[in-house]
Amino acid sequence: MTSPVTDDVLDAAKPQSHAFEADVAKLLHMMVHSVYSDKDVFLRELISNAADACEKLRYEAIARPDLLGKDPAPRITITIDADSNRLILEDNGIGMTGPDMAETLGTIARSGTKAFMDSIAAAKGDEQTQLIGQFGVGFYSAFMVASRVDVISRRAGQDEAAIWSSDGLGTYMIGAIPAEEAPLRGTRIVLHLMEEAKDYAQRYRIEQMVRAQSGHVPVPITLKDKPDAEGEQIADGTALWTRPKSEISEEEYKDFYRSVAGQWDAPALTLHYRAEGRYEYNVLAFVPENRPFDLFDPDRKGRMKLYVRRVFITDEAELLPRYLRFVRGLVDSADLPLNVSREMIQDSPILSTIQKGLTGKVLGELEKTAKNDPAAYAKLWDTFGAVIKEGLYEDFERRESLLRLARFKTTTSGGEWRSLDDYVAAMKENQTAIYYATGSDIERIAASPQLEGFRARGIEVLLLPDSVDSFWVRGGIDMDGKPFKSVTQGAADLSLIPLPEGAEASKAEASDEVSSFLAFMRETLGDAVSEVRASDRLTDSAVCLVASEGALDRQLEKLLANAGQAPAGAKPVLEVNPAHPQIVRLAALPEQDGLRKDAAHLLLDEARIVDGEQPLDPRAFAERLGRLITRAAG
Repeated sequence: MTSPVTDDVLDAAKPQSHAFEADVAKLLHMMVHSVYSDKDVFLRELISNAADACEKLRYEAIARPDLLGKDPAPRITITIDADSNRLILEDNGIGMTGPDMAETLGTIARSGTKAFMDSIAAAKGDEQTQLIGQFGVGFYSAFMVASRVDVISRRAGQDEAAIWSSDGLGTYMIGAIPAEEAPLRGTRIVLHLMEEAKDYAQRYRIEQMVRAQSGHVPVPITLKDKPDAEGEQIADGTALWTRPKSEISEEEYKDFYRSVAGQWDAPALTLHYRAEGRYEYNVLAFVPENRPFDLFDPDRKGRMKLYVRRVFITDEAELLPRYLRFVRGLVDSADLPLNVSREMIQDSPILSTIQKGLTGKVLGELEKTAKNDPAAYAKLWDTFGAVIKEGLYEDFERRESLLRLARFKTTTSGGEWRSLDDYVAAMKENQTAIYYATGSDIERIAASPQLEGFRARGIEVLLLPDSVDSFWVRGGIDMDGKPFKSVTQGAADLSLIPLPEGAEASKAEASDEVSSFLAFMRETLGDAVSEVRASDRLTDSAVCLVASEGALDRQLEKLLANAGQAPAGAKPVLEVNPAHPQIVRLAALPEQDGLRKDAAHLLLDEARIVDGEQPLDPRAFAERLGRLITRAAG
């Protein structure tokens, strides 16, 4: 029988009070005051944690069988105590010490809580409550239904036990507890249910939730109607990945995905197979429907779990390259030794074979989807394309496959995704390069003046808004022999590509008067630019900035500058539309007219502003603009 944790028991533990870290305190406040309708997520999260604890014990017991004692079979027991309005969940897993509790339950060191809080902060209103169910919130979700949570635990192989208790209102207590009040091994979580959550102390509700959410965790689950009742097994702990695909329903896959991924969406793709040959292993992997909250974690770690003959080994093995880190699931190897250390895993030739095979399978599944269901693939690319593109400069071996998978929005695609095969097939006569424009926002890129000459000739340009785009295009990469070329780098040289029928060519050649004005601008601007020249890429705008032929692309230069790594001596080229009325009129001014000098600086600042930068000297810019306005006003 599970005895209640009374105030006397807590007092005897001589607990020490601690404050939650700030981000956890915010999260707990949201949990306590949550209006999220589907609070059922809490049980899935607690069961998932309990299963992980059992799996970790199985791993540690490989080297220390004595940790299992006389109780080797892992289990999770859920006990309903309706009379006391409590729900109790207990496992016989690895357990925790007092310091373990402080680290695991009191800080943001677990469950990606800080990343979750960042997502919450970015959302508004109803979006926040949806994020709770979409991402899962680990142990802290218990406070959606409990006014107090007690955690009693004993680490496997130790005699001392500890208790953690909190009402979720900003502090928690930790103290020692008599051994007879704790499990022989593992963790007991006691939820003191809120009045409005008392239906979670009903058998039908708990059984329904377990079968729906956690029926496929690899640990048996037993349910007790009352603390002194006989338990009934409601989930047998059969590993779903060991069963034939033909016996598994879509709903079962979805439930398992939610358990292993810690998310509340549905899998967009499911990959379940057994590899046979030199090495044998089972794979059950999922491509999520929505972005995981930690997708852009700076560590860029994957979240695939590694098992050896159904024994959990680690969730830190690099089973997939980092650009596929959104994939969730597991690999169960039949060949790795059970006593392999986590440190030795990465050097294992067996793991290398698994990595290569699994990566090929995932990319193959994406290729199949792209071919057979373009609409579904477009949605996948919209969600994960920015991450997959990291492979274009990290994975030379698979670069060609990744280029075939890549999708882009372009100046002619009308907002739809286009493949590079589509682009190459539509290239214009005499076009020898794949043109692209980079930036931070696709609408601003599309409005760039540097694109005007390309549009005039009907030349398609890739619009690349992700930070990674500025890097992979510089890797000497090509598609079917066609190199990638930035529209903001070097001379455009568009004259060789014929205009569409009926279109007029822009006047790239400057008159003598305009040429003289350009020479004056070059002298006036001095070191602010590397060159001032007539442009054949401008049709409507007066000026634009581009990089010289051997320099970095303009967007890459900005990214490096923001990171404090600006290339030394980098100066832009100022291109001028020689046929623009503004330029023609300025060129016609007398040489002694002071407006010419102001105009040279203002044109450079105009180009910088259009390029998303500030004027070189804001005060001088304002003074020059003031003089121009005064003169225009007569």
